[in-house]
Amino acid sequence: MKNIKIILSEKDIPRKWYNIVSDLPFILTPAINPATKKPLEKKDLEPIFPKGLIDQEVSLKKWIDIPNQVIDIYRLWRPTPLRRAKRLEKALKTNCRIYYKDESASPTGSHKTNTAVAQAFYNKKEGVRRLTTETGAGQWGAALSFACNAFSLKCRVYMVRVSFEQKPFRKSLMRIWGSEVFSSPSKLTASGREILRHDPHCRGSLGIAISEAVEEAAKNKDTKYSLGSVLNHVLLHQTVIGMEVKKQLNIVKEKPDFLIGCVGGGSNFAGFTFPFVKESLDKGKIKIIAVEPTACPTLTKGLYKYDFGDTAMLTPLIKMFTLGHRFIPPGIHAGGLRYHGCSSLISALFDKKIIQAVSFHQLEVFKAAVLFAQTEGIVPAPETAHAVKCAIDTAKRNKNKCIVFNFSGHGFLDLASYDKYMNHQLKNYAYPKSEINKALKDLIPIENSLKLS
Repeated sequence: MKNIKIILSEKDIPRKWYNIVSDLPFILTPAINPATKKPLEKKDLEPIFPKGLIDQEVSLKKWIDIPNQVIDIYRLWRPTPLRRAKRLEKALKTNCRIYYKDESASPTGSHKTNTAVAQAFYNKKEGVRRLTTETGAGQWGAALSFACNAFSLKCRVYMVRVSFEQKPFRKSLMRIWGSEVFSSPSKLTASGREILRHDPHCRGSLGIAISEAVEEAAKNKDTKYSLGSVLNHVLLHQTVIGMEVKKQLNIVKEKPDFLIGCVGGGSNFAGFTFPFVKESLDKGKIKIIAVEPTACPTLTKGLYKYDFGDTAMLTPLIKMFTLGHRFIPPGIHAGGLRYHGCSSLISALFDKKIIQAVSFHQLEVFKAAVLFAQTEGIVPAPETAHAVKCAIDTAKRNKNKCIVFNFSGHGFLDLASYDKYMNHQLKNYAYPKSEINKALKDLIPIENSLKLS
């Protein structure tokens, strides 16, 4: 059986990032300064982000130039291949064509490196010496560690405790590139100590780890904070994925009927799908599906409200689908999808019914991942496996359709999770509605007090 791999040349690496804000048929709700209850101003972000990234965060320009220094590093792995999953198609006995964009080709094994390199560049350019960040499963921590090493920056990573314990080799990868890695919640920050005072055995969350990283950055003049998802500039950097996919599908004369990506904060999904959204709006022929775990069902069971991006309420308020900033999900192995909120851009698209969302249980996701590994030869990261599961289900329900999903990262450092699955040691988590309601009670009823004029 002949496999199809669509490879672009180096000249096809995108030279500009695509900003979807310029093409939205609605005005995006602004982020809010919780102290003033007014729309966030650029100066409000300067304590934790460099000015270059702040400009991108609020930009209305459709295209933003990618610096040559960033492209030089992109050349290590970009463009990434688009592959047709012929053996998976055969196993499913489907006449649908299934393609996947292989972002596991990056040095760190995931899509996260696309924005990590850009963020490290802009920080270095403005004289920053050190970055702090959070990480769930470790893909983002590894990506930023790689990027900081490339630009001679120091890096400290707060890794969610459950993943710190589940995924030891992610820590090894970060340390190889020179980063410090600490289990979160930690005793290094006031927010971490406060969490541990109330719950000494807390398994952590991305919200808590963000609080620790933001707190440290805000207190040190030579340090800035770096985020791996959610914010507009992060999603912007990931659009190199979707722009390459467009070129690759044109080569094989395909038009996508379905675009699928897993969603936590939303970076890989956005980077993969945003370049197609205007076409979908204009022609209405593409179904764009976001996939999340039932253990952390932000889009499918959350509320569309203003909320903090972190547990300690140090970040601006963002209107997004959220489960509440104090929500701590169970320790599923898709650690990168264990975030209480979702990007404001993705949330707005979902609220306007421009995109769809589904959720799956952990065991069915791992089952789909094993089938994919047995047929296509690549082990998906547990996060990526959610997109694999959705693509398989979509192929089973349809005939003669073009299904394209983002293979956001490999699972070669997640084999302990696969061992537990193969040994029947994993179980499903469907987060109880009562617990979701409890977490949502912590939302601040701010809408009526906002000063948006």
